[in-house]
Amino acid sequence: MNPTACILVIGNEILSGRTQDVNVQYIARRLAELGITLAEVRIIPDRRPVIVDTIVAARAAFDHVFTTGGIGPTHDDITAPCVAEAFGVPWVIHPETFRLLEAHFPQGEFNAARQRMATLPQGAVPIPNPVSAAPGFSIGNVHVLAGVPRIMRAMFEELAPSLRHGTPVASQSWHALGLYEGALAAGLTDIQERFPGLDIGSYPFRRPDGRGGVTLVSKGLDPAQVRAAADAVQALIAQLGCTPIEGEPPP
Repeated sequence: MNPTACILVIGNEILSGRTQDVNVQYIARRLAELGITLAEVRIIPDRRPVIVDTIVAARAAFDHVFTTGGIGPTHDDITAPCVAEAFGVPWVIHPETFRLLEAHFPQGEFNAARQRMATLPQGAVPIPNPVSAAPGFSIGNVHVLAGVPRIMRAMFEELAPSLRHGTPVASQSWHALGLYEGALAAGLTDIQERFPGLDIGSYPFRRPDGRGGVTLVSKGLDPAQVRAAADAVQALIAQLGCTPIEGEPPP
């Protein structure tokens, strides 16, 4: 079986609606490509007891835990000390990271706030940050990433080669204009029953020109089974009098 993962999105700004999260989609797609099953996503506030308790529970339940947000220089960036508390280790200056950031900032600008970003749980391994220098880190099976999407993506790609992974998820999609879920539900249920080991989903869409339809996606770990299910989906679309178009609809 593939390793499992949980994403913890940490930040009051997400819960308040001020900021729209885009990191989950990126991580979920990359995990599927790596053969890691994303089993759960949780969005939690910048509150120490909640962060600590959630990390303790998640790291016991999943093979990998990814956190995003809360590792900057301000007072509400508390993810790193909370991870230290969850692991029962001190939150201490990481000498190598301290030297890296000290060299990165102009003389006199590596102030106390920025030095917070060089403070990691004892025993943590930094995750390089090729965008803005301040690293994320891994400790045990918990991987702590930035919340800023561009930086998070760079950190994730630095981390990816070291992750324990399994069989990549195969996926094949067909879509059709003028086809709707009410018309295809029975046929799609039959296909799902023929391929119980796959995830077969239907996703309605509407194009900017007002025309709509549905996308049917087959996913699983066995590429041959995915292809067979996708062939059945293609046949179903044609049987219902619509033109099957391979892939996702254009945005």
